[in-house]
Parts: sequence; structure tokens; C-alpha cells
Amino acid sequence: MDDLADTRSHQADPPGVDAPPTKIRLVVLFGGRSAEHDVSCVSARHVLAAADPDRYDIEPVGITRSGDWVLAEGARLALEDGIDSMPDHLSAAGRPVEALPALTGTGDGDAAVTVVLPVLHGPMGEDGTIQGLLELADVPYAGAGVLASALCMDKVACKDHLASHGIPQCRYRWFTIDEGLLRRPDGSIVALADEVDSAIAELGLPMFVKPANMGSSVGVSRATDQDSMVAAIELAATYDREVILEEEMVGREIEISVLGNEDPEASVAGEVVPGADFYDYEDKYDDGADLMIPAPLDDAELAEMQRLAIGAYRACKVEGLARVDFFYEDGGRDPDHTRGWMVNEINTMPGFTPISMYPKMWQAAGLDYGELIDRLVELAIDRHARKHRHTRTDH
Repeated sequence: MDDLADTRSHQADPPGVDAPPTKIRLVVLFGGRSAEHDVSCVSARHVLAAADPDRYDIEPVGITRSGDWVLAEGARLALEDGIDSMPDHLSAAGRPVEALPALTGTGDGDAAVTVVLPVLHGPMGEDGTIQGLLELADVPYAGAGVLASALCMDKVACKDHLASHGIPQCRYRWFTIDEGLLRRPDGSIVALADEVDSAIAELGLPMFVKPANMGSSVGVSRATDQDSMVAAIELAATYDREVILEEEMVGREIEISVLGNEDPEASVAGEVVPGADFYDYEDKYDDGADLMIPAPLDDAELAEMQRLAIGAYRACKVEGLARVDFFYEDGGRDPDHTRGWMVNEINTMPGFTPISMYPKMWQAAGLDYGELIDRLVELAIDRHARKHRHTRTDH
């Protein structure tokens, strides 16, 4: 992979300029309109703290819960005063700004090349919407593109796609629910009670009920009987009209980080031992789970996990980064469950909080937080340059 400075020099020079800017303008975009707004604010704080100020002019831009764009001046001032003066999480508050000038730096004169790091989790940020805006703005950005972001955000679409590539997964079914009408994939409308009975007959109990387009375990429930299933479906439907039901896996929860564009690499693995019935929101962000990094796997087990993770990453056309989550049925918890590795989800913008698995697994592999940000910026510039080599519009 090209040296970052070399990559920057041949991408950033406008006509007539002999030398590249000394710094990259790094826009850290955070907040957003999803239920994961607070997680994004914590992630962004730690990205700001880790980014090298000698390499980047850092511009924190927030999106409020109502969708307004603001220049997070408080975060920038706190950063200038030193990392120790920064709050535990950023606030998406400040002077209102227009989205495109904030992203591109229009009006900043001879500013450095801009790269956007969209530290946004969940819908309206991790689902291809922001990525589409960045494509239209023609600005390099870190992470997956429009298609991969949208595909991996929608659990149903992603599972269907991975199944077509032969990637092993748990059993699942799904439906939409809107204004009290529950509609199955074939378009038929059924009563909620009938769907509950059919799901139990197919998947068994307990099972997991999830909004199809949400992360951080928001809106996820473990249903153990018919009544709890109804309550779980009603909860999930408050976050998304598409609801997915999954069998409960009897195995270990193991995750792995992937980094790269055309030649992705996988990190060491990390194992999650939930403090609750499952790895829920509190476990993920209140330090309730036990995390084992690296996970206790032998060389062959890790190699197979890395192979599947990169295979899933490529199948979904992900670039930049992702965390791939697995269940591992090795018979350790139940001798009747020995299906091996099963992909659960692909997260194209995983958490970057101090206890988040993605940066911690790379740190265990020898890549520290600051170097990880440098790699993401480099990958963003590289992909942007590659796309510009294939933009012929005449015929």
C-alpha cells in the first residue's frame, strides 16, 4: 500500500500548485438521527483524541437528533486545550452549517485535501445515506461505500446475500409490520398470533427478535414464550418496520476486525462472554461483558474464521473497515450443536469507544488507535483515486 504522504501528494495537488498541503483536513462526522446517536458521540470523542494533530486539521461536525448540521466548536476548543480537557463524549451542538460546505471545505481557500470519517452508527448514517451524499460531494471518505453500507445495515438483505455466497448462518425468518398489518415476504397478510406460532414451530424457543435496520443491540429481545415474542415484536417495530427472527445459537460469540480495500486483512479475534442473557447495549457500552482478546482459538480455528470473515467482507463489497461477528458452535456448550462458524452480522462502522472490540482487536494485533485512523484515511484516499480512474461519461 502506498505511503500516506505519497498517496496524498498525487491526489491533492490542484493544477499549478507545486507542493501538497502539509495537513489533511479530517472531518469527523458524528451524532446523527438514529437511536445510536449517543454511541456515535462517544466514538467520535476518542477518534478526535487519537488522530495525529501534526497530520490532520481536525474538523468535528455534528448532526443533531433532529437532523441539523452543526460545527461542534466546543469539541474543537476542548481538543485544542488537550486531550485531558475533552469530555467523555462529544455534543452535537454548535453553529449551524450547510452540509456540503462542511464536508468539502468549500470556501476555505487553499485548504488541504479533505477526508471525511463518518463515525455514524445505525440508520441515516451507516446505511448508505451519508455515503451517497459523500459520493455526490466527490470527497474521499472512510469506510464502506453506498451499496455495502446499505446491504450490511439491513440484516435481512445481508443474510439473504451471504446465503447466496454459501456463507454459513443461523436460521431466520422475517416480515414487515406497519399500522398493525403483518406482511410476510410473499406479500401475504397474517395475524400476529399466527406468525408467532409459525416462527416457534420453525425456529424453536428461545429466539431473538430484532429490528432489521439497527445496531448496538438496540431494540433486540430474547423471547422465551408466545407472550414475550409478541412484546419483542412490538418493541422491534418501534425502531423499524422490518423485523427479523433468529434461532438462538448455542455457542461462543467471537468477533474479528477486517481492514482494507482490495486486499483486506483480518485481525486477531475477540471473544465476548455476555454479562446478561445476550450481548446487549449495556454490555457493549457499560463494560458489562467479559472480553477476551485474543480469543482462545487454535491456529486452525483462527485461520478458518479469518477466511470466512474476509469472504463475507468481499461478498458484500465492503471496503475500508468492518467488524464481522460470529457464533462458534464447537460442541462446548451442547454436544448436539457442532455446526462450527456461523456469521451473525457485518458492521461497516463499528464502535470506536474505549471498550469497543474493533480498535481493541487491532491494538492486540499491533496496530494502535492513531495508526488505525491513519490507515482508514489512507484507504479512503486510495479508493477515491481508484474510482476517478473509471469515470468516463462519453460514449
